[in-house]
Amino acid sequence: MGFVLTFLRCQGKIRDVEKELGISYPTVIKRLDAVNVLLGNQAAPLGRAEILEQLERGEISVQEATQLLKQT
Repeated sequence: MGFVLTFLRCQGKIRDVEKELGISYPTVIKRLDAVNVLLGNQAAPLGRAEILEQLERGEISVQEATQLLKQT
């Protein structure tokens, strides 16, 4: 429940959640996916293009992008 409250307190800004909880972008995404499953929602998986765009904007690191790309 703490993750959800932090997410709400950060107004859905993943970077802020990362900083507050000291976790990586992929970990935040995995936890959000888990919340969606619990709510009965299906989270749309990130596509390769979206991952590369996030990398280009500096929202994720090369390591995080590599990890996400391996999952697609």
